[in-house]
Amino acid sequence: MTHNNPGKAKIRKYGFGGLLLAALLLTAVTLAVSADNKKVGTIDATAMGTSTQLGKVVSVKITIYEFSTDDDRQILLEAFKEGQNQGLVNALTKMKSVGRIAITGTLGYDLSFIRLIPTPTGRKIRFVTNRLLRFGETYYNTQTTAYNLTAGEIDLNDSDKDKSSGVLFPAAQLVLNKEGQLEFQLIKMLGSWVNIIDWDKAGTLQ
Repeated sequence: MTHNNPGKAKIRKYGFGGLLLAALLLTAVTLAVSADNKKVGTIDATAMGTSTQLGKVVSVKITIYEFSTDDDRQILLEAFKEGQNQGLVNALTKMKSVGRIAITGTLGYDLSFIRLIPTPTGRKIRFVTNRLLRFGETYYNTQTTAYNLTAGEIDLNDSDKDKSSGVLFPAAQLVLNKEGQLEFQLIKMLGSWVNIIDWDKAGTLQ
């Protein structure tokens, strides 16, 4: 049964064509060393809200158990080709947890896909998982239920830690626009990460 929620807010959409998930899924990355030689660990940061979350400050904690493989990436790519955003969600549901994310005000939830990408200045860590829908969203069948992914990127600069940055998309969906290009549509975004602490040098050689 569908319930109407007279107080539901208008959703704003932001297009990020290929910015995060496109690169995450469609770009194969060859690591210089094997995954067995990678450290896992914890990354803490403070995220400043943008747009509809302007002025909001939250703490973000990313715990990494292991990094996802090329086979995992291929599974998600094929799932999206077959079922678009919902296909991606279904595939993520079947994957084991490779980490965890906790944001201020939430109990935290598992991360299904975490990708490590070496860069000239350090490492990028990208992640995507199914968003934990709130009871009110599912009960009233609000528009927000379509934005059922959480994703983000941390750009760690080993030579100048002040230049490390990150972005978090707490509620998003991946779609194909009219030009046939991948577009990441959002109803929430947390950017301008500061005070990034990479406690265990995740993704570096042991």
